[in-house]
Amino acid sequence: MKRILLLLSLLGLVISSCEDKTLQTYMANVPVYMSYEDLRASFKVSNEQALEKPGKIYFKDSYMYINEYQKGIHVVDLSDPENPVKKSFIEIPGNVDMSIRNDVLYAESYVDLVLIDVSDPTQPIFIKRIEDIFEYVIPSYDYEYPLDEIDQDKGVITAFELKKITREVDHNPYPWPIYYDYAMESSFMGSPKVNGAGNSFGIGGSMARFITYDDYLYALESTYKLKCIDISNPDQVEVKNEQYLWGNVETVFIADQYMYVGTSNGMHILSLEVPSSPNQLSSYQHITSCDPVVVEGDWAYVTLRSGNLCGGNQNLLEVINIADKTDPKREASFGMKSPYGVGIDNGILFVCEGEYGLRIFDATDVHNIVQNQIASFPGIHAYDVIPLGTFLLLIGDDGFHIYDYSNLEDIHLLGSIPVMAVED
Repeated sequence: MKRILLLLSLLGLVISSCEDKTLQTYMANVPVYMSYEDLRASFKVSNEQALEKPGKIYFKDSYMYINEYQKGIHVVDLSDPENPVKKSFIEIPGNVDMSIRNDVLYAESYVDLVLIDVSDPTQPIFIKRIEDIFEYVIPSYDYEYPLDEIDQDKGVITAFELKKITREVDHNPYPWPIYYDYAMESSFMGSPKVNGAGNSFGIGGSMARFITYDDYLYALESTYKLKCIDISNPDQVEVKNEQYLWGNVETVFIADQYMYVGTSNGMHILSLEVPSSPNQLSSYQHITSCDPVVVEGDWAYVTLRSGNLCGGNQNLLEVINIADKTDPKREASFGMKSPYGVGIDNGILFVCEGEYGLRIFDATDVHNIVQNQIASFPGIHAYDVIPLGTFLLLIGDDGFHIYDYSNLEDIHLLGSIPVMAVED
């Protein structure tokens, strides 16, 4: 009798378990994988290729490095600013961020870090790959549909395909798996003003998540982590420490031994007195939005942009008084259309406004910046900039542009590399 009761009990559990799950057919984002083996055998240098989806920009020694989103890096010779010439393309799957120290290019490749010798930028040479140094992240997907199951053992995810699938699902109030997309749209270079003695660095734009300083590469990882990587010896690259920051970290910029981390709802200031261990001094809070930041003197210039990924509903340029690094305070705020990257050079402020183009201001009077507009270029798409004292390097959806601003009464375009339309 006991055996019969036991069998009936087990049968009841099976029936109950079956009733808790059913087959459902639905549309979902199905991951497309690249195996780790293919990823780590993928480095290749080829002849120049067309710009299709340009991303971050980085400048060093008359050469421009332009990220082709998730594909690699274009190397462009700017020795003649009126005629920029693409010299080569470095194929690096999963690349978004990059930075240079002592002729070594450090490039993100999904979960790995790739080291490349660019002592001759026209002939980049692979040095090594540091595997699994970064967290596993996923690319953007159609947020109207759920994610299919993700199996990290299959490799990195290069894209998602919208497909109809049939899966056994649990009967619970949360039927879809939840994953976080850390790719977002923010990932450009920061621009160091002061570097460690004996080191040679390049200059990047304001949308950075990678930046080199002294003997270290600093990388923003996921939405909350600052990773400090010791690159003093390319043969022994290692993570020195990791620091957790609140606020959905987005961009990083360094000026005068201080690091400024832009977040979706504020800005952190960290001291680099001990470069291996950044010390957080203070935080400034603002409305929720996308947030690049650049610094000159006692002023930090922050652009805040609304949008689906950014949150918030305001588009602003804020000026923050950072004379006291332990107590940053907002000094002024100005309405903008859709501000993206920003650059500052000797009181001249460059603000990218996406599809609305580029605006240039005299920012010497921080309370009247918008009233002191010098010039505007509405006929281009402006994402990020690098001002170099005479020349302005600009990237946008329509391509790469070089402007001469040596005469503020006659700022003009010198040269361009347009984006080539991608055939379906």
